[in-house]
Amino acid sequence: MTKPRMMFYNDSRHTLAYMYEPPIQKEEWESVVDALVGTPVEALMFCLGDGRTVMHDTKVGEFLGHNVDRWDSLAVRRAHQNPKALIEEGDDPLRIICDRAHAKGLLLYPTLLVQQGIAGHRERCSNFRFENRHLELGAREDYDTSLPGAECLDFKHQEVRDERSALIEETVNNYRVDGFELQLNYQPHYFHPNEVENGSKIMTEWVGQVYEVVKRSGLERELVIRIPGSMEGCNAAGLDPCEWISQGIVDVLIGQAGRGPGDYRPLVQAAKGSGCRIHAAVESTVDSDRVGESLIQMVRARATNYWAQGINGIYVVSWDNLWPYDASFYEKMRELPHPDIMAPKDKFYFVPTVMGRFGNPEPQPGIPVQLPADLEVNKATRVSFTISDDLPRWDRAGRVHEVLLRVRIMNTSEIEHLSFKLNGKELPEKLLRKINQNYQMMAPRFRTGAGYWFIFRLDRDHWPRRGDNVLEVKLLNRDPAVVPQIHIRDLELETKYLMGRNFHRGFVDPDLSPAYQSPQEHGHW
Repeated sequence: MTKPRMMFYNDSRHTLAYMYEPPIQKEEWESVVDALVGTPVEALMFCLGDGRTVMHDTKVGEFLGHNVDRWDSLAVRRAHQNPKALIEEGDDPLRIICDRAHAKGLLLYPTLLVQQGIAGHRERCSNFRFENRHLELGAREDYDTSLPGAECLDFKHQEVRDERSALIEETVNNYRVDGFELQLNYQPHYFHPNEVENGSKIMTEWVGQVYEVVKRSGLERELVIRIPGSMEGCNAAGLDPCEWISQGIVDVLIGQAGRGPGDYRPLVQAAKGSGCRIHAAVESTVDSDRVGESLIQMVRARATNYWAQGINGIYVVSWDNLWPYDASFYEKMRELPHPDIMAPKDKFYFVPTVMGRFGNPEPQPGIPVQLPADLEVNKATRVSFTISDDLPRWDRAGRVHEVLLRVRIMNTSEIEHLSFKLNGKELPEKLLRKINQNYQMMAPRFRTGAGYWFIFRLDRDHWPRRGDNVLEVKLLNRDPAVVPQIHIRDLELETKYLMGRNFHRGFVDPDLSPAYQSPQEHGHW
């Protein structure tokens, strides 16, 4: 069997079961496969449903909505109606996807959301969950119910693991699949905080059992496991991917860091010489004040950073908001497996910061939240970022057009002064343009409050280096009349390239490319 480098996750609900008016047609259900034909995607990772319940003709699990008489959510109701209609017509929804994927040359891996708390959309919940509240982490007297995960199942209980195992075994034995994915990064709370060390051994034993089930159903089939994007995050959840690699009980590990900059080098190092491949998850949502979903320059930046870490493949996840897919979706997808093609193309790097819908980025163990970062007088505040661009190499080829560093400082006035250093070297004012946004009448997506953009068009002497970089910002004086805390809100670096030496950037130049532009920037400053 081909070992896929490009995997694409579809959660089976947001771009499928929720979207179509019941009763869904077989051709509509097949659309999740058809949308990927002609792309570099080699494997479709198809979610079985909510995790607590599923949307295929199971005999050992529970069908989504089987225990609901009255519905609060019409969308969730459709996730019950649509697959049920297919089953009643003699078409198992999962079998349709398996057959269509193989007919179109794609591998198919069902995905199970292993952990799911009982709260939220109870219409998607199983009777097993309703009837076994005593198996939850929060059921213990010594569990702090203010901690996340109180309503998650405690995997030290054999009943919990057996319920999951039965569903996995049924799926791999009854469907023409190419492997199976355990989604362990979603609500990663499996053990009491005081029992994580012993819980890690329990989880490793269970992963080994799942691996055996998958291999017994077909030696070429693969066990794929999605995990938090850092070793610290895995360890905190009682997950030991290094031990799984050592024991040879996992074929692919997918690190998912969310919007944070994932560092998969420890996993890559651990997997050297083994049969395990390491994939990095590339998400789409940005949710900034200017753009909702990543532009192609942002996708390139994240993907090339991950390829530079030595990963084996890309896992495309959470691109649901781009559905129904248009040309820009396929343009982004086309380049993802080719870091050499993306190398001399425009990229946009940014440090995760305040979002629109969800507010501040949710911290994950081992993935620091750097922004917003407060500034104090005469005290250096450092923010790190990583880039994959080899600027000197492409400069020698005459391909580098410009390099822009943008920093947004909030609550600063016109009389305050700041200094900026990149990798220890002072950035001179001759490279700087400031943009006053101390008041915004309106914004592309949402207003951010008072601030200035400090924008540096970097010359060769001040270019960032390939790999890790550090920006140092120091507030030199404080306006005594300003009360709100001064802080760094945004840090962005944009690299722009020419198609060839002395090539144009637009019809004439100035730059007319659809870049992710700062307000009033129009592509240059």
